[in-house]
Amino acid sequence: MMLMKRRDFLKVGAAAGAMASLYGCAGGGKASGHVVVVGGGYGGATVAKYLRMWSEGGVQVTLIERNPTFISCPISNLVIGGTKTMEDITVSYEGLRNKWGVRVIQDDVVAVDAAKKTVSLKGGSALSYDRLVLSPGVDFMWDEIPALKSTEAQGNILHAWKAGPQTVALRKQLESMKDGGVYAISIPKAPYRCPPGPYERACLVANYFKQSKPKSKVVILDANEDVMSKKGLFTKAWSDLYKGIVEYRNNSEVKDVEVGTNTAVLEFDKFKADVLNVIPPHRAGDIAHKSGIKLVNNRWVDINWLSMESTSTPGIHVLGDAIFPAPTMPKSGHMANQHGKLAAAAILNMLSGLEPNPEPVVMNTCYSFVDSKNVIHVSSVHQYDAATKTVQPVKGAGGVSAARNELEGKIALGWAQNIWADMLT
Repeated sequence: MMLMKRRDFLKVGAAAGAMASLYGCAGGGKASGHVVVVGGGYGGATVAKYLRMWSEGGVQVTLIERNPTFISCPISNLVIGGTKTMEDITVSYEGLRNKWGVRVIQDDVVAVDAAKKTVSLKGGSALSYDRLVLSPGVDFMWDEIPALKSTEAQGNILHAWKAGPQTVALRKQLESMKDGGVYAISIPKAPYRCPPGPYERACLVANYFKQSKPKSKVVILDANEDVMSKKGLFTKAWSDLYKGIVEYRNNSEVKDVEVGTNTAVLEFDKFKADVLNVIPPHRAGDIAHKSGIKLVNNRWVDINWLSMESTSTPGIHVLGDAIFPAPTMPKSGHMANQHGKLAAAAILNMLSGLEPNPEPVVMNTCYSFVDSKNVIHVSSVHQYDAATKTVQPVKGAGGVSAARNELEGKIALGWAQNIWADMLT
């Protein structure tokens, strides 16, 4: 089965060549200085590695990350569905340390002083920088769901939208649920991290129920008017594979919850579940709010797409899910990896006294499992447009799967291994 039309594949290939040219000319060993990177996810780990690699060790890089290891959000739904383990999605930071010479500090950044070019750490120390990169991911707008403000409540009604302990906890809730029970997942209004992710999770939980708890149901409470990604492919999977198991409800925004009864409070209704999985609305990670840089709608960081630099605060670059998205650009791990490379190239040019490349290109592919083996994808290519000062989708490039298939399942797992290696080893 063809995964992508030939002309689309060629356009993606051409864009990849353009990116390689952009990145390849950036370093040359001429740049020097100290870059501090906050956040070791898909964006932060990538920029840390590529700054060291492309500068041939000329730029010193310190990566500050609160977690001891990298745990991937992409593929984590397979852990919730019961076909992968946490070990399968966990990668060490030792490659960054030992192979690339990145200084990795396990700590939290609590303050940024852009004027003095310093960051303060929770542990009490401070670091100076020549350039700062923030890749903080997302944090949740708990005020939008008041009953979940407390840590105790968040431990009962899980989001599991940051891979880690809640991933395991949600799996345990599903295992403990009676056959004939109801699992409900709520989806916030877009934009949110990983547009197809909630629908993938619904599929994988339904796949588990179909095999182990066939009387059970999955209910999707979507705050949006319609399925936000791969609509035709997901709805076909629900009809073909999970008829009578998956129920989709649009315009069903969760306004609050009743924690003791696992009840979602909607605008005009309530919905009680045995396992209630609430994904709150998102905003840029906390440190973006504390740093004083400009935010769009008090949620997302406004950036210069030529350099990923904050439009309000020179010297601070922001990557990944925390930024205000370009047209049709998803908040995804693959895209954060691309942001990291774009930023690394721009920073090295700027540290060398050069301008960033005027025509950067970034690409994205999102794979979604609809059962333990079959996968669907959506891909896109985006190029900088000087007229709009943003990256615009390249017409005719990318696309979606013709149908779910097992070959893409193998490709998706290979993609994960390859991008983790690209970031971390």
